[in-house]
Amino acid sequence: MSNLIPRRRFLKGVGSVVALPMLEAMMPLTALAQSVKKAPNRMAFMFTVNGVNMDAWTPAAEGANYDLPFTLEPLANVKDSLLVMTGLTQHNAFALGDGPGDHARSTATWLTGVHCVKTAGDNIHNGVSVDQVAAQQVGGETRFPSLELGCERGAINGDCDSGYSCAYSSNISWHSDTMPMAKEINPRLAFQRLFGGDDAAPGGDAATKDLFKQSVLDAVMGDANSLKRQLGTADQQKLDEYFDGVRDIENRIAKMESAQAMHAVAGVQEPEGIPNSYNEHIQLMTDIMVLAFQADLTRISTFMLANDGSNRSFREIGIPEGHHDISHHAGDPVKLDKKKHIDRFHIQHLAYMLEKMKGIKELDGTLLDHAMVVFGAGISDGNRHNHDNLPILLAGRGCGTLKTGRHLVYPDGTPLNNLYVSMLGRMNVPIEHLGDSTGKLTELF
Repeated sequence: MSNLIPRRRFLKGVGSVVALPMLEAMMPLTALAQSVKKAPNRMAFMFTVNGVNMDAWTPAAEGANYDLPFTLEPLANVKDSLLVMTGLTQHNAFALGDGPGDHARSTATWLTGVHCVKTAGDNIHNGVSVDQVAAQQVGGETRFPSLELGCERGAINGDCDSGYSCAYSSNISWHSDTMPMAKEINPRLAFQRLFGGDDAAPGGDAATKDLFKQSVLDAVMGDANSLKRQLGTADQQKLDEYFDGVRDIENRIAKMESAQAMHAVAGVQEPEGIPNSYNEHIQLMTDIMVLAFQADLTRISTFMLANDGSNRSFREIGIPEGHHDISHHAGDPVKLDKKKHIDRFHIQHLAYMLEKMKGIKELDGTLLDHAMVVFGAGISDGNRHNHDNLPILLAGRGCGTLKTGRHLVYPDGTPLNNLYVSMLGRMNVPIEHLGDSTGKLTELF
């Protein structure tokens, strides 16, 4: 066993540290032969906004023999790894006497199950979110306890929704009652955080900026070639596929930044490193999250597609009107039709990510087999601003612990946090209560 490669082996170069995916050479032969679960479990939470068109979202039939409705049709290739969940509620996102502010409450409460304090000042108070409960218990097993990503800038102060702080509207991840986890929306910075060394942080001098923008793979290739000579054919192929993924993201970020720099020549403003295309932005961020899981840099992640209440237009799919305006449809069939196409756009990105995870082989299955991915919203119908019967999906097999391929219907009012408590158990975080939870969803297993 002298040739056994340490699980926490990193490839190192000037300004770069690249973790490795799980390889056969990292496990003793006895473990390969005897271990039932060789890969770690991961959990991710993807948040969409302004509710959905529930008529185009909810399957007609319950159980395993259901058809995917219009909005969920892009998930056909991963349907066997999917649970559609109907009837779950975040009771504490309702006003409960606090008046308007449903968008802020829906965001703050989605992963906490806690009724946040209505304030636009410094005295914000919420609860610890499920991802951070997991990160505080098992995050020490990876280089990064958790990874927070998004596509719209956040804020920590100011009034963003009817007297609620922008901290509530901008964050689903909360480390403590008073500390949200700021999300990264810049693909370059997110990528560099994961794969850059301590000496690769952006700075003021030109030399440091050049180091910050260099290829991490080029920097570690000497170490990588040395390692590959120790690997078998299967591991070499897996490593090449992983490097291809890293290189693809590097190239796409560089291409995006180059195009932005060319556009900035005519003006004075320096490009911010955020893709002009929302489609490309989402795809880059999901690819970065998948790479982080593949390399076991983290096992816990959140991703906000937008801040709730966002009025972004969707010209990519021929909808120039603002999303929030469309969500207030008042039963208008034209607006409802546009809303379901916006919802399907987001589901197409979920399908892209899940299919990518399904295509990444690990020692005893795929990355999707070893994950639990929640996709959903804190508002059900954007016109009603209701927080019951939420649109919730759970994808992945949780290392073989989830019985997927079904539409589960729960009594209306069942706490969404019951799902989170159930998921924490799959992460070996045995807590019995989170927010307003009342138990576990035993039907999952």
